[in-house]
Amino acid sequence: MTDQPSPARVALKWGGLLGIALILYSLFLFLTDNIGNTGLGAITYLLSIVGITLAMRDFRTLNGGFMSYGEGLSVGTLTAAVSGLLSSLFSVFYTTVIDSGVMERMMDQARERLEDSGLSDDQIDQQMEFMQMFQSPGLTFVFGIIGSVVLGFILSLIIAAFIRRNKANPFE
Repeated sequence: MTDQPSPARVALKWGGLLGIALILYSLFLFLTDNIGNTGLGAITYLLSIVGITLAMRDFRTLNGGFMSYGEGLSVGTLTAAVSGLLSSLFSVFYTTVIDSGVMERMMDQARERLEDSGLSDDQIDQQMEFMQMFQSPGLTFVFGIIGSVVLGFILSLIIAAFIRRNKANPFE
């Protein structure tokens, strides 16, 4: 009987590493005042893809070169959940303790984008009120984790399809 590697243990390791990478990148975005830049924000998706892929490959290596689709899906989703927890904690800490004005600057940028899109003042005010409702630290934290888990699940569905390697004899 061989020892099965734990998907949770692998996910904690790689989720922690991915979380640190996302924190460092978020810190870069905060310090350069590019937090609302969608082009630079897309790099977080690339970091997530790399982190989830490395987690699955590590699990597969620890499992004797084999990983089922379900195992890959669980490793990837758990990795995203751990990294989402860490990066959401950091974001809330940064925006409430270190630089509380960052949310106001983001709202100003959003208002400018809405004005450039040609919406009326009433429509802009409605959108801004709606966005303001979700600015609380608690909701930011919860939606950060939920978003990370959903993104991680979707990415894991795709990545696991390519990285999985089933055993020829399922009874081994």
